[in-house]
Amino acid sequence: MVSDLRAAKKRDPAARSYIEIIFAYSGFHATLVHRICNFLWHIKLKFLARFLSNIARILTSIEIHPAAIIDSGFFIDHGAGLVIGETSKVGKNVTIYQQTTLGGLTPSLNSDSQRNTKRHPTICDNVIVGSGAQILGPVTIGKNSRIGANAVVLKDIPENFTYVGIPARKIESKNLTDEFNAYGISKGKIDDPNKKSINALYKEIHTITEKFEELKKIVDANYKVPNSNIKFRRQKGKQGKGK
Repeated sequence: MVSDLRAAKKRDPAARSYIEIIFAYSGFHATLVHRICNFLWHIKLKFLARFLSNIARILTSIEIHPAAIIDSGFFIDHGAGLVIGETSKVGKNVTIYQQTTLGGLTPSLNSDSQRNTKRHPTICDNVIVGSGAQILGPVTIGKNSRIGANAVVLKDIPENFTYVGIPARKIESKNLTDEFNAYGISKGKIDDPNKKSINALYKEIHTITEKFEELKKIVDANYKVPNSNIKFRRQKGKQGKGK
């Protein structure tokens, strides 16, 4: 819990003191209650764990299943609407923003066959998950990766990558181990993959147009026929038909 406090102080510029975090941060409250509920869950007091977890959800608007495994240095920023499913695993020094879901793909279909199976994501160390992101199914998010706001992740993501969009697509890879960037994006310019594709098409069209104009000039210069030399003559056979 001390590491969770330090994480909040380090990663939120609005945090002025540990006292403020303890009394005024709903994300810290939800994490604290979850650690208690997780302990109760593992000593077979599962009903009590679920009951306390539900109370925390009502008070914080953050829903974390007691069975979810969350390592040290966990920070929930804002947090309203956050959902973390039963078989989720979260590594060290992970940051998650509001409205995020670590959920299953089809929990309401064939529910019996999904019991006691891994159906929620695994988030590795030092990952940042932007607000509104949906990470669904038993996928793995590699160390130091970033998930952009409102991204939908349905497949594994390797280490040191940033993914954005629906479905999530790779936009960059670099060493992000010691760098914290709010809302899961980098400080520099991030190009949308669709925008990059459209810009590439525009450049290709411009290049083709330039080459066409050059070719047209060459043709005009070498094969131009004066209008005075063009004569239209009727065939003799056609002239005879008019008589």
